[in-house]
Amino acid sequence: MTNYFQMKATNNVAQIDIFGDIVSEKWFDEETSATSFRDALKELGDVSTINLSINSGGGSVFDGIAIYNMLKSHKATVNVYVEGLAASIASVIAMAGDTITMRSGSMMMVHMPWTLSQGNAEEMRKTADTLEKTGDSIVDIYSERTGISSDDIRNIMNDETWLSAEEAVEQGWATKLDQKEAVMNSVPKEILGRFSNVPKNVLARVEKKTLSQDRLDLIEREKQTLKLLKDEIGE
Repeated sequence: MTNYFQMKATNNVAQIDIFGDIVSEKWFDEETSATSFRDALKELGDVSTINLSINSGGGSVFDGIAIYNMLKSHKATVNVYVEGLAASIASVIAMAGDTITMRSGSMMMVHMPWTLSQGNAEEMRKTADTLEKTGDSIVDIYSERTGISSDDIRNIMNDETWLSAEEAVEQGWATKLDQKEAVMNSVPKEILGRFSNVPKNVLARVEKKTLSQDRLDLIEREKQTLKLLKDEIGE
């Protein structure tokens, strides 16, 4: 399992890339959890600046909140760059930035947390209660950052709201817009399939990337087939 994040430090400046699903050790192993993020953050040493690049469809809520708190409490200046997509819990992590920069064409998505659950009626009620409390915690994080009231934030999350780069800056979810082109088409299509209100332009960009990759895969298979044929006839 490849880490969803990469970290490196040069002098007193650290670069952290969160590109992919934010996963939990409950899903896979400790190598891909907030625990490993914490350990890697410690290994960076005494840095004064953290540049955090995000292109993620989200993932584990509690691991994401833990990462947000680690970054928020870090003594370094944290500069967040939304390189393509900061969706779901990835948008919460973005809120840890002292500055939050949206690349041109990037997007941010916020929604109420959800989960898969099984059990009897009482267990399902407990799960619903936990989801509500978790949602309240996220509402507080967004409200503190944006200055938008908790009630309005809750409505925005209930609607699964997708914010363009311009909207994110205008409404206080981010601090500035950068003209460097976003890389959202590197977000896998299956990640976007979790959500209900994905904008058509986002799906189109991902579809374009998927079709291009399909062509490359086909070419590669044809090359392998041709090689096998040549080997078989002794060329």
